[in-house]
Parts: sequence; structure tokens; C-alpha cells
Amino acid sequence: MRHFKKTVLALSVALLASACSDNNSGSDDVVELPGEEEYVGVSTAQNSSSWFQEAQQAIEAASAEEINNSPGAAKNIILFVGDGMGISTVTAARILAGQQQGLDGEEYQLSFETMPFAGLVKTYNTNQQTPDSAGTMTALMTGVKTKAGVLSVAENVARGDCAASLDYPLTTAVELAEDQGKSTGIISTARITHATPAATYAKVPERGWEEEAPDGCTDIAVQLIELEAGDGIDVVMGGGRRNFLPSDVTDLEGKEGRREDGRNLVDEWKTRYNDGVNNIAYVEETIAFEAVDASATDKLFGLFNSSHMEFEADREDDTAGEPSLTEMTAKGLEVLQKNDDGYFLMVESGRIDHGHHAGNAHRALTDAVEFAEAIQYAMDNTNAEDTLIVVTADHSHVMTIAGYPTRGNPILGKVIGNDSSGEAETSHSLAEDGLPYTTLTYANGPGYSAGDSGARLDLTSIDTASLDYQQDAMIPMSSESHAGEDVGVWARGPGAHLVSGTNEQNFLFHVMARAGGLLEQ
Repeated sequence: MRHFKKTVLALSVALLASACSDNNSGSDDVVELPGEEEYVGVSTAQNSSSWFQEAQQAIEAASAEEINNSPGAAKNIILFVGDGMGISTVTAARILAGQQQGLDGEEYQLSFETMPFAGLVKTYNTNQQTPDSAGTMTALMTGVKTKAGVLSVAENVARGDCAASLDYPLTTAVELAEDQGKSTGIISTARITHATPAATYAKVPERGWEEEAPDGCTDIAVQLIELEAGDGIDVVMGGGRRNFLPSDVTDLEGKEGRREDGRNLVDEWKTRYNDGVNNIAYVEETIAFEAVDASATDKLFGLFNSSHMEFEADREDDTAGEPSLTEMTAKGLEVLQKNDDGYFLMVESGRIDHGHHAGNAHRALTDAVEFAEAIQYAMDNTNAEDTLIVVTADHSHVMTIAGYPTRGNPILGKVIGNDSSGEAETSHSLAEDGLPYTTLTYANGPGYSAGDSGARLDLTSIDTASLDYQQDAMIPMSSESHAGEDVGVWARGPGAHLVSGTNEQNFLFHVMARAGGLLEQ
């Protein structure tokens, strides 16, 4: 029966993809699906509609889904965090991914959108209506909401108060997993000491203490290297090399470290784990990364950039450089999956957020599409019977999808609207000022183009799909801001049904902890 249900689900997905591919022709013709059913009480037009048939197939697949509600049923947990991946980002990335495959894009589904359970998450910090990543990731990793700017310390600690933070630490899911003998990993395209990945292991009242902290407190990079839970984190990959090297050391990019205490934390990591028991690998670029034999590696540490890793759209596809998020996810899983006690892995697509802050939808969305590819790899290479996968965002951004573009209009392009007959017509795509505008815009940010006269930039001859184009913004700001609305959550595996509904962000920690048996009474 279990295999039959999986077959039904796979058939449903295949039929949906087929229907989407046909529907993306832009034609109004009815699409006949193989083996379509006839339903009593509805019209012939409904029975012959691909929309009706594919929805029925999806209902059947969802009804066949097994729900494992037993605490501890998830041997493994993977948390995917799209930094800044709000609902509008998911929608736009979905369309872009479909259009990259020659489809209209609207009916396409990103990998995680095929998961059987979804819900909404409230993202506010305890002191801010619109949150930051430190407070939101702390909620996801500890089950406790806290202030903006602080990492895994309680909300009664003032930001930057070193002494108080020592009295109110919060234990993270990574630490709980380590203490139970599970393998653990953190992967990010941002600096591994940046707010989102840092919240998995560090406890500081100021997210900016990446390589230096006041007397009495320990900076984020040191906390990673010296983590006492279990035997420390097994897989660490991302950017931020500069925060682990002293200022008198130059890395392979010719960039100096930032540590003023003289400590070389890379060497300290090697010393800690080069103990005759662990097989270790430290890597800084693609050639060394690809050479790592995951089957023979117990501890993997990869720092692929002095600061943040490259945007996916900028990442050079050569023999050196940086691995993709999907490649890091694959290698990380290969290392972690050797542990019979299971693992906890957090994967962040950190540069979705940075693309948005720059008012640059092209880079933000391209990273979101790559994020979905990494999730697809995890879905294809794990078992839904013993692995809980949770996909969410820490917060949203102020990017909007607006106007009335025709179906299939390039998501990064200018709005092409319809005339009264429904035909695409450029003259129906101008704003009240007589100028064209793009489907994607920002409520604020560096793309503000109106001068003192209030006149917008004329986009007629500008390629708005180019890599460096900054979408227009209503309010001028040097960096586009986060947004405060709810974000989505999608899940598959034991306990996945618990994400349904609208929940507080810290609730997701408890979903993972219950499913993985991380908390003991």
C-alpha cells in the first residue's frame, strides 16, 4: 500500500507537470489528460478541463499521504531557510524558473511547493514589527522569540549587553542534536558567522560580533570552533573566511583576515579534530571541495570566500571558485548520512536577502531558484519515512508583483498588458505618466529613480532583465528593507503536518524537536 501511495503521488506530480507544460502554450484549447475520470454532476467543460482534472489528481495524492505523528519518528531533520524569501519572492522565482525552461511560468512548481503540507509563519521580533534575521533565526533554532539583532539569547537582554547575555543563553536545535549523538551541519551562501547560520550555534547579544567581542564575551567565529555540544558541528560550509584568520594572514584571494587577537581559527579547528580518530578536510575552493571523499570524511570545513559567497548569477562555472548551494548540500548530506543515529542539517540561501537589499530582483530570484534545486536534491536523496524536511524563510522583503501583465510575460520585464479583446498591447502597459514600468518593483530601496521633478526614469530603451538592473522603488533608501508580513513554510516527512495553519515562528522549532525527539522530559 505504501508503494502504491507513492506511485499515486508520483503520477500526480507527473500529470501536473505535463498539464503545466501543455497549458504554458498560452492556448485556450482544452488539454486532454491520459486516463481522465468522468465526474457526475458537473458539466462536460469541467470534466474535460485540465485544471479540473489535475486538481482532482492532486486531491487523490494528498488523501493518500501517510501522516506519522509519533514523537521521535524523524531520525533526520533538514531545515532549509531562504533568507528574505517572502511569498512574492517564491511566486516570482517560480515564474522565473518556469520561464527558464521555456514555459509561461505561472503554473510551474518549485521543488518544495510539491511538499504535502504548508502553512504561514508570523515573523515579528519581540521588539520590532518588521524583523531582522538574528531574532527570527533564534526563534527557529531555539523555540523562543527574542529581540532583533541578538543571537540565541533571551529577549530580556538588551542588544549589546555582554554581561546580561551570559545569564540568559538559549540552547539550539544543533546543540540538542549533538548531545544526542546525531551528526550536525550548517551550510550557507552567506558568511558562516552571519546572523542566520550563527544563530544555530552562537549566543551573543550583538550579531555584529563576528570576529571580535568585548571583554567577557566570545565572538561568533570562536564559538563555532569551540562549540562544546557533542563533538562539535560536523559539516560547516559557507563564506566568511576573514573572520577565522588573523589580520597578518592573507588568504588565497589575497585578502587579509580580520582577527586582531592573532588567533588562526582554521588552524585551531584542524588541531582540535586532527586527533587520530576523525578524518578531516578543510577546503577553500572548488577543486579541493570536489576532491573530498565524503565516505571517508568525518569533519568537513569549507570557507569559500573572504566574505559572502558569490550570487548564483555571478558564480563562475570553472574548475576553481566556489561550489553551488546544491553541490554543498549534496556533499554535506553524504558526510552526515553515515551516522546511524541520524543528523540535523541547516541550509541557508543567504544571498536572496542581499539581492533584495540591493533592489536587484535578478540576483535575488536566481538564488531562490538555486535554493529550490538544493531542496530538490535533498528530497531525491532522503527518505520521507524517516527524514523531516522543513522549508521556510526568516522574513520577507518589500518586492511586489504588480500591474496587469499578460500570462507568460517575462517576470523580470516590463508590463505588457491586454487590450479590450485580451490581446497583448504595449499601449495598455503605460503608467499614468505615460512611461512603461516593470512587473517587479520595491516599496523602498536604491532603485528610486524620480528626481526633484518627480519624473520617473524612462525605461523604454532599458533592458530591465539585465543582471545589474535595479527595480524601481517608491521610497529612496540606500538599502531596501525587510517586510513584516507572514512567510510560508512547507514540509515533508514525520511531523510535517504540524506546520499547517498560521503559527508563531518559534513554533517550528517545536515541530522539529517533537518529530526528531530532541527534547527529553
